Amino acid sequence: MTYIDLFSKWLATTAFSGAVAESRWIVPASQVVHFFGLALLFGMVGMLDLRMIGLGKGIAIGEFSRRMVPWAAAGFLINVITGFIMFAGAPFMFAHNRAFGFKMLFIAVAGLNVLVFYITGIARKVEALGSGDDTPWSAKLIGGLSIFLWVGVMFWGRMLPFLGNSF
Repeated sequence: MTYIDLFSKWLATTAFSGAVAESRWIVPASQVVHFFGLALLFGMVGMLDLRMIGLGKGIAIGEFSRRMVPWAAAGFLINVITGFIMFAGAPFMFAHNRAFGFKMLFIAVAGLNVLVFYITGIARKVEALGSGDDTPWSAKLIGGLSIFLWVGVMFWGRMLPFLGNSF
């Protein structure tokens, strides 16, 4: 038995899981809020990534980043919470769905991409750039990869009902 199986088995026995599964409105409401969180996350990160790959050079990236990243983090937190609620309502439906596995993989790699951005010092270099400055190739690579990964998260999330025979 895998860790996801053990976790799903335990979660399915909780009152929280039962409440979500029995409710007619918790999952649909969570889906709406999940999409809002995704819009915040991808909207803010997507604009920053587009600036890093070279679009919108008239924008000073440091100020832009300081203002947008907290909103992106809020969107990610909203998605973690609402995603967990939806998972809790039907843990076995998600646990072995290939699309869910790929979605989680893309989220994990996107998280590693963010860590590389901050740990390597690329973020400091980028935030020091002014209006009209071009980003280093490493920032362009991280920005392009970020766009690819978050679009992949959205793609695999949308594929949940169509792959894996879970829904």
